[in-house]
Amino acid sequence: MLKGYNPENKVFLAVDCIIFGFDDEDLKVLLIQRDFEPEKGKWSLMGGFLKQSETLDEAAARILHDLTGVHDVYLEQLYTFSQVDRDPVERTISTSYYAIINIESHNEELIENYNAKWFSLSKVPDLIFDHNAMLDKAIKRLRRRTSINPIGFELLPEKFTMRQLQKLYEAILDKALDKRNFINKINSLDILVKLNEKDMTSSTKGSFLYMFDQEKYDEKKAHNFYLKL
Repeated sequence: MLKGYNPENKVFLAVDCIIFGFDDEDLKVLLIQRDFEPEKGKWSLMGGFLKQSETLDEAAARILHDLTGVHDVYLEQLYTFSQVDRDPVERTISTSYYAIINIESHNEELIENYNAKWFSLSKVPDLIFDHNAMLDKAIKRLRRRTSINPIGFELLPEKFTMRQLQKLYEAILDKALDKRNFINKINSLDILVKLNEKDMTSSTKGSFLYMFDQEKYDEKKAHNFYLKL
């Protein structure tokens, strides 16, 4: 057994973020176009290296904030990718995270500075290294989470209609949901507040607006409640 730390075994540790957003119609992912080699000009997830003074969670939050300007959003560690040849420059291990944010809340100037762009999941280009595998794993995790737990409210405006909520879930799960069954299941959770306001843009009759009740959600989550869509 070797004593102490062997400098020859040092590797780089990267953090890559899969950032999902929703534009009322489609689930999208935020990508950046690389401006350096290798793979200059190709599309990539947003990433960076872990600093000595921070944890992985802190690094992921920093990277997310640097690109979008938002913080305190749903951010979950996904998987660690450690294939020996995943980075052609240096031996690099990457821990991936996925985040879900409201597209309207991000800082457009920051995104322009990074040459970033929102892509529909059906139109994602070929990404660098193993980033396509990271994205695929993140989509599967998000769909699994959403099918059993009511998450994703970060993707909606503060006030939203039941139709907007259903379209969000259909976009995440990539399938149509029965309207009546969906509404009944959501209402049974008792985590929404129905407002005395209506959205009049979709019809002359209008649709009632709702808000997410974070306190009720946290209380129910502590007792492992499920949505089961």
